[in-house]
Amino acid sequence: MKLVIADDSSLMRERIKSQVSSFDQVTIVGEAGNGRTAMEMVIEFDPDLILLDLHMPEMGGMEVLKKIKEAKLNTKVCILTNYSYPQYKERCLALGADFFLSKSDDFEKTNVVISNMLIGINP
Repeated sequence: MKLVIADDSSLMRERIKSQVSSFDQVTIVGEAGNGRTAMEMVIEFDPDLILLDLHMPEMGGMEVLKKIKEAKLNTKVCILTNYSYPQYKERCLALGADFFLSKSDDFEKTNVVISNMLIGINP
């Protein structure tokens, strides 16, 4: 499974990499510190999953999500954010996010998302 990590915090990207390192079947094909680079990586690498922060420079996660869905790409989108307010969740899900997780409350659930994708369980 190919994964792109998009978060403007290098510390968070390292934390995510550490979290997913337990999966032999997951290859991190790209890391982005801004939304524009994240979108370029999705187009270039056609990942199975992107872990996407909402608030990033150059292009926010919501705009990246919208572009991925408008382009009808096969990449599943997991929003992983500190801004887990209901209005953000509702908007992201309405735009087509496959998952919406809070960095503070749901971080460990990234393993569940990845595990389910690896065994073929769709959201």
